[in-house]
Amino acid sequence: MVGYDPGTQEGGRGLSSSEVAAAGSMSGLLTRVLINPLDVIKIRFQLQIERLSLFEPAAKYHGVLQATNTIFQEEGLQAFWKGHIPAQLLSISYGAVQFVSFEFLTKFVHNTVRYDSRNPTMHFVCGGLAACSATVTVQPLDTLRTRFVAQGEPKVRKWGFAFYKSLWHAVVTMYRKEGPLSFYRGLTPTVLAVFPYAGFQFAFYNIFQSISKWAVTPRQTRMGNIENLLCGSCAGVISKTLTYPFDLLKKRLQVEGFGQARAAFGPVQSYSGFLDCACQVAQREGLKGFFKGLSPSMLKAAISTGFSFFWYELFCDILDNRKESTGYQQHLNTDVRHKTPSQ
Repeated sequence: MVGYDPGTQEGGRGLSSSEVAAAGSMSGLLTRVLINPLDVIKIRFQLQIERLSLFEPAAKYHGVLQATNTIFQEEGLQAFWKGHIPAQLLSISYGAVQFVSFEFLTKFVHNTVRYDSRNPTMHFVCGGLAACSATVTVQPLDTLRTRFVAQGEPKVRKWGFAFYKSLWHAVVTMYRKEGPLSFYRGLTPTVLAVFPYAGFQFAFYNIFQSISKWAVTPRQTRMGNIENLLCGSCAGVISKTLTYPFDLLKKRLQVEGFGQARAAFGPVQSYSGFLDCACQVAQREGLKGFFKGLSPSMLKAAISTGFSFFWYELFCDILDNRKESTGYQQHLNTDVRHKTPSQ
């Protein structure tokens, strides 16, 4: 189970914060490798002003398959892993901070107010707070990742604008030309979205876990980690659908001031802030505009959330079993040392 559970020995697996952080980091690292191509397609959809339709002649991207083929033909296979370094740093850091915070918060709340640790409401609040702390920590990396995905090829000076050649070049360029606050563009919609999104993730994961345990009787064979994968995937799809508009607005704001780099992908729109961005999307693109890129995003959410919980639970179990084995071996060695020759 993810989070503090007083029903088990020592309230959980008995792992230290560093071990939880290691499990969270490995979970983020492995999951990111799988989902990065879907993330690239999703971001391209979110940044496109025109409708995602075959009947929109000016639109560069029409659907998932067409976008995949277009990106591959124009930019090559490596384009699906654009921004992978900052994205990987983001995933590793985010996974560590989120899971450590969640384990700490669930234990703190239970010990303070004696709240049922399996209650979905507690998981919603603690999951949301944990995600907010992780988001503020990694927001600069998220902005860098979005900008790398947004820029086209080749990485040369074009329209008088220098493309980012590397992660360090991007950091220096943004700091000099746009100031330190540019790394936190889109933070408002990000925080507004991440609290309910992560909250729903942990709450629905807890709900689906309870349902699976109720549906599968002790006499039946449980699927173990596959169960965690399925429960996480369902929780991810529901959470992403409920909070998707905030994610789109965040991406639009993160490339503000970086428009020339994505001019090849279509018209560039300028926004003065969160509310202005929301109003312009509503006026120019309609209600459907808030859900551009939802299809790849739902697929990504299913894979991302499912594998995030899958890998986290798996690595926690591995670390816990290793600790138990080490402790048992030490116990045996102690017994041997204390035995007398007559024994």
